[in-house]
Amino acid sequence: MFGKRLTLFKLLGFEVRIDLSWIIILVLVVWSLATGLFPHYNPGLIRSAYWWMGVLGALGLFGSIVVHELCHSLVARRFGLPMRGITLFIFGGVAEMHEEPPSPKAEFFMAIAGPLASIAIGAIGFAVVGLGRGFALGATTIGVIQYLAGINLILAAFNLVPAFPLDGGRVLRAGLWQWKKNLRWATRVASGIGSGFGLFLIFFGILSFVFGSFIGGIWWFLIGMFLRSASQSSYQHMLVRRMLQGEPVRRFMKQPAITVKPDTTVEDFVDRYVYHHHYKMFPVAENGARPRCVTTRDVKDLDRGEWSNRTVGDIAKPCTNENTLRTDTDAVEALAAMRRSGNSRFVVLDENGSLAGILTVKDLLQFLSMKLDLEEGVAGKDIEKFVGT
Repeated sequence: MFGKRLTLFKLLGFEVRIDLSWIIILVLVVWSLATGLFPHYNPGLIRSAYWWMGVLGALGLFGSIVVHELCHSLVARRFGLPMRGITLFIFGGVAEMHEEPPSPKAEFFMAIAGPLASIAIGAIGFAVVGLGRGFALGATTIGVIQYLAGINLILAAFNLVPAFPLDGGRVLRAGLWQWKKNLRWATRVASGIGSGFGLFLIFFGILSFVFGSFIGGIWWFLIGMFLRSASQSSYQHMLVRRMLQGEPVRRFMKQPAITVKPDTTVEDFVDRYVYHHHYKMFPVAENGARPRCVTTRDVKDLDRGEWSNRTVGDIAKPCTNENTLRTDTDAVEALAAMRRSGNSRFVVLDENGSLAGILTVKDLLQFLSMKLDLEEGVAGKDIEKFVGT
């Protein structure tokens, strides 16, 4: 879902990050507020005032989304669900979960917490506007607060639409899950509704564009595309997690692993291992010792003229959490580690820290391809899209 992200700060133990796409929406919000909304509803002010109102309104929107997602995260923590943090991106924000909620009750309270926070912000904002007029608050201050109050109520209303993965769709899934006691079925139904709602927004955007609302039509179209894609991928990812959950990586790893001896020259390593097996990382091990790792990046950092007189042992580095798993690691956790690190090949160690095997994304894909084809009727060609690596 996300591209390059920047961590801004930590709030109550949660990292708050922005995807670089957020910069686009920030600029657009400031521009639209300063040149459109605020001059329309607050006429007669100087031009610089509108731009300051635009900046404050955009920052207030940023803060409102953070509070919305923070409430999701706090409730998730209350139910023991690990959270990766909060990320703001071009279509809003998301509280990133490591796994599915443990129960329908947890799902319901997590989902409803965000819209309730937005409703509270909106209600407080309108109360402040009412009191501010009595105490003669400035027009710029009242204008910004009124905008933030209104946009939070709109945010809450949109999120309560019962279209997964919107908050309302998660509330719907919680109800269906509680009714049928089947998370997979509940997710499939809620995701189907979310996909349909996304399609509706796409057509609405096209109609708006045709009838003259160019900017609005483009935004509705893009939001519909995003929602349709997110609803489908949410079900797919849940399905993959369910298929892999409880399966230790020892079931998928290749053994014995192809290893490189420390006294192998770098030149021989490139010719006999990299070009022959087409892997970017190999374990370096000998006589049962704890393995180290050598990668093609380590080779590129070495001057080409030294390949013939330097050994793999000279450039190999200790294996790290970025490329190492234990034999009893759950396959879902392994897949998450592959996504986080961007590595598709991991060294697998036994309980003594010795080399047990190698795990690759391909190993997981082969298992998923067979299991999904047999149990869900999903074609093998769709599995990579399901995994998302």
